[in-house]
Amino acid sequence: MTTLHTPAAVPTQPSWRRTLAAYVALTKPRIIELLLVTTVPTMFLAQRGVPSLWLVVATLIGGSLSAGSANTYNMVYDRDIDAHMGRTANRPLVTGEVTPRAALIFATALALISTIWFAVFVNGLSAALSLAAIVLYAVGYTMILKRRTAQNIVWGGIAGCMPVLIGWAAVTGTVSWAAVVLFLVIFFWTPPHYWPLSMRFKEDYAQAGVPMLPVVEGNVGVGRQIVAYSWVMVVTSLVLIPVAPMGWLYAVAAVLSGGLFLAEAHRLLKAAKADASLAQLKPMRLFHYSITYVTVLFLAVAIDPLVFHALPWG
Repeated sequence: MTTLHTPAAVPTQPSWRRTLAAYVALTKPRIIELLLVTTVPTMFLAQRGVPSLWLVVATLIGGSLSAGSANTYNMVYDRDIDAHMGRTANRPLVTGEVTPRAALIFATALALISTIWFAVFVNGLSAALSLAAIVLYAVGYTMILKRRTAQNIVWGGIAGCMPVLIGWAAVTGTVSWAAVVLFLVIFFWTPPHYWPLSMRFKEDYAQAGVPMLPVVEGNVGVGRQIVAYSWVMVVTSLVLIPVAPMGWLYAVAAVLSGGLFLAEAHRLLKAAKADASLAQLKPMRLFHYSITYVTVLFLAVAIDPLVFHALPWG
């Protein structure tokens, strides 16, 4: 475990804007955006229509604070390996713009505020799920799994699945089977989303001593697992049709976007089997498409209840 200490190179008297930007960076805003993409559509499905605007806003605020807390804890603990990776070398705890102690206090404050916010303005179940997500990411993934197993992102990814449960609980006060299916879609989506990124930055992870799957397995092995998880993900997305139930719009979106995802995953595996170079492998194509896929799928989750047209067996 890393210890709390102040880095040697601390900028002198940073401006308030620079300081604010550094604290915002600690929360990993781009990751928060992706989490919220799954939360709001889930709320629409849970409501089978348009949920209360205030409830949506309250859930987004609480979710942003919660995710920001988890991400900040992650940066505090990982600042030693972040310093050895090109894509993370400019993070505030590496550059010294924020001290570890200040970041730890910030993360804890966000965790407390988000939990209280959910409990007061949403409901108790969403507060409990939010707190669980923080613990799963900060402790389960960051402290226990990330540096110990190549399957770190699989089980550690559970934290990233929690927003769908939180969104459902915010509307209904419960967690139904439909919410569990959406949870599983994100669970199976996470490895084929993150492993291509890990392939692109394999050398960084190897240098930092993090056993991401591409570091410990060859490209063919990684490609096979990406394909396997992609197939399970697409099949799981189709399970939502009878469980929710969903109509034509979602079914078409799930089949088309899922088909393109599978095609891209198989392209990556085929290139790996041909011993392609990283430039020919183009793993970031799948990484970027995976973001498009989850956006399209959950947009369909939100719209389908508004224009519901049952399938012949629905």
